[in-house]
Amino acid sequence: MKTFQLSAEPRTDLGKKAAKTLRKENKIPVVLNGGEIITLPFSGTLQPGEKIVEIAPDKGLITTDLAVTNEAVRKLIYTPDIFAIELDVNGKKRMAVLKDIQFHPVKDTILHIDLLEVNEKKPVVIEVPVQLEGHAEGVKAGGKLTLSMKKIKVKAPYTNIPERVVINVDHLGLGKTLQIGELHFDGLELVNAKNAVVCAVQLTRAARGAAAAAAAGK
Repeated sequence: MKTFQLSAEPRTDLGKKAAKTLRKENKIPVVLNGGEIITLPFSGTLQPGEKIVEIAPDKGLITTDLAVTNEAVRKLIYTPDIFAIELDVNGKKRMAVLKDIQFHPVKDTILHIDLLEVNEKKPVVIEVPVQLEGHAEGVKAGGKLTLSMKKIKVKAPYTNIPERVVINVDHLGLGKTLQIGELHFDGLELVNAKNAVVCAVQLTRAARGAAAAAAAGK
């Protein structure tokens, strides 16, 4: 994946009112998930913006509340590309991927962003764009190639995740489909259902007519 540089500042004033004030300043509330798992009770020191979320009676997860500017994330959000995000929080570098975005239901402005902290050893699940290559046999026979899944979910350390997965369709025949279970990419685990259809060559009127004419001529 490409790397996206993003500067963020710790956010210590929380709640709906604080978030509303932040948005008026053209900033977006962000939560960085996937931090360190700690034993409770915690005797260490939290950094500005950090808080502990209890995940078990004796375990907690450190998350970080941040703020970023709308301008800073524009090229991260409004693009079909995926990125590994290099966060700069007061000079400290942390790697993350985009987990979720909450948009305003009417204005379509960004209300909130969730990021997931990553490292080279921990697998993450992320949607990767699909790119078809080749000339399907079914298209040569008059069919139409359709892409049903523009992105597929893969699981791997972020360093192994490509910018897109390339699928060759040369041998895809007329009326045939290509399913997740038929695909394999080195270093990637495909998370979608095995019977999910990625692409297909659909019969067209012209193809049906040609088939009917060929059958009648026999």
